Amino acid sequence: MFNFNLDTQLHNTFNTQLIYDFLVIGGGPSGLNASIYAHRLGMTTGIITYDIGGQLLNTNDVDNYLGLPNDTGSGLTEKFISHVKQFEIPVLDKIYVDKITKDNNLFQIYLNNGDIIQSKTVLLSTGSTPKKLGIPGEDIFDAKGISYCAICDAPFYKDKHVVVAGGGNSAIESALDLAKWAKKVTVIQRSKFRADKILLENMYKNDKIDYMLETQILEVHGRNQVDSLTILDKKTNQTSNFKADGLFVAIGMKPNTKFIKDFVTLNDYHEVIVNSKQETNIPGLYAAGDMVDQPHKQIIIAAAEGAKAAIHANQYLKFKGE
Repeated sequence: MFNFNLDTQLHNTFNTQLIYDFLVIGGGPSGLNASIYAHRLGMTTGIITYDIGGQLLNTNDVDNYLGLPNDTGSGLTEKFISHVKQFEIPVLDKIYVDKITKDNNLFQIYLNNGDIIQSKTVLLSTGSTPKKLGIPGEDIFDAKGISYCAICDAPFYKDKHVVVAGGGNSAIESALDLAKWAKKVTVIQRSKFRADKILLENMYKNDKIDYMLETQILEVHGRNQVDSLTILDKKTNQTSNFKADGLFVAIGMKPNTKFIKDFVTLNDYHEVIVNSKQETNIPGLYAAGDMVDQPHKQIIIAAAEGAKAAIHANQYLKFKGE
């Protein structure tokens, strides 16, 4: 995993007694960009985050961010942090938010360290986390042969045979990353591939990658580490034992909204419902990035949503005369 030392990267002096104008919860592209816009608009702002950079750190090649071609997730994160650092925006790092309430037009943000922060407006930008398969053995072998981040753990599988579960972009990207290290990569997908054509073409050209469609992983086996899987061929309804040294799960993401599920309106996918201004159903509460009910979860879109949220929060405070 990548770690950034905020003592050197950011001005990490967060005043827990201050009533903020615009408090950002989450340190991914949407939250970082929102904090810059808020600061430049003259709002007192700060960031509360557990992982600065968010899911961006789990992305290898980034070639579609305007003006920064041929970059990496960690490289882009460093650039974002460097930009935020210029404005000395305070950051609370390695902290979770337990819950949020609102009273007398002020939001109360309850932290897992016992502190309570107050703010006039809040941006939710906590992103998403990988979905699990939900099969026997998955929790037992988590970090013992099962991983949800190929670029983080691929080097541990040098010259080994690994399986990737999934058929979307993240799964094929994971397979291509793993093929740089592993002896063999098998992609197992329970239906058809859903990935972009260019990714599939790259996979088909890679001699180290094969795939099994209409196949489902039922169980993970091993002693101290993963050594095999039970798989089901859905065409024949036959099960078999499949030898593998590791399993990388890449079947999508789930929004990190559990801490606000009883506070703000969510859709059936547990995403925060927002309008075109990134407003939630609660006045003064905004949401942006992978946790909202908007399509196209992209870095540049998340950053833009963060900017929109800050701009509209500033207008909201001006309208209230604050």
